[in-house]
Amino acid sequence: MTAGYSQTPKLLKGALIYFGAPMLVPIPNIIVFQYNPETMSRSFKPWQPPQRETRIGADGKPRKDVGLTNQQRYTLSQPYDPEETFSLVLELDASDALEHPETHPVAALSGVADRIAAIEMLLYPPGDSLLGELLGSVSASVSFGSGGASLGFGAGGKAAAAIKNRSVPIVLFFWGPGRIVPVRITGLQVEEQQYSPTLYPLRAKATLNVRVLDLDDLVTVGGDPAKGAAVEIAKACYKFTRTQKEALALANLANSVESIIGMLPV
Repeated sequence: MTAGYSQTPKLLKGALIYFGAPMLVPIPNIIVFQYNPETMSRSFKPWQPPQRETRIGADGKPRKDVGLTNQQRYTLSQPYDPEETFSLVLELDASDALEHPETHPVAALSGVADRIAAIEMLLYPPGDSLLGELLGSVSASVSFGSGGASLGFGAGGKAAAAIKNRSVPIVLFFWGPGRIVPVRITGLQVEEQQYSPTLYPLRAKATLNVRVLDLDDLVTVGGDPAKGAAVEIAKACYKFTRTQKEALALANLANSVESIIGMLPV
């Protein structure tokens, strides 16, 4: 047990928060982690400067009289915040809910399939329902069969104009008050375990990979029905978490001072 905590501490639960309601003020859809993962991997990828240039003279040897190359000029440059990514495993289990099916009808019907689907939908761009798209596809097929003009196969034979530029939703990764950042889900792997009689999964492990969206990413991000408010909320959360990180780094100076004093002879 970690020192300083009681045997039964009250822990906050992590969550994924999606602002996607088509309203002036977005209503959050919160996917709370059933169990907080015990570990989480984080990685940072700084901006890389251009490769070093080697200029060859007329004699076939590297020239020494040239000025600074791009690589030398930008060796310590960092025009953007480092790219930060998380990787974590979420465990889903419907066992407790199935003990009281009268109060958990969704779990009794579909196990953990609803929670898996909620996470999966964060990978899809928001928009019309699948049924509406299906009807639209049928209509487009009929039009294509009668000439193809509606799909852009007229003059020039280009269909690119019919392709919509759609974006995945903005998601906030909540990990306590010290880490609330906007992210994009870059990978999801689901391992389903144990099935109900109707073949819905009763347990599952979801490996989630996310990339933090920094302020530069959020300048042009779109695709959300309430993207204006959602982007502003995402920016505020990123700045808030960044400020806390800077404050913690500054607080570490006290530890550094104590360490230096401890090194001095008494």
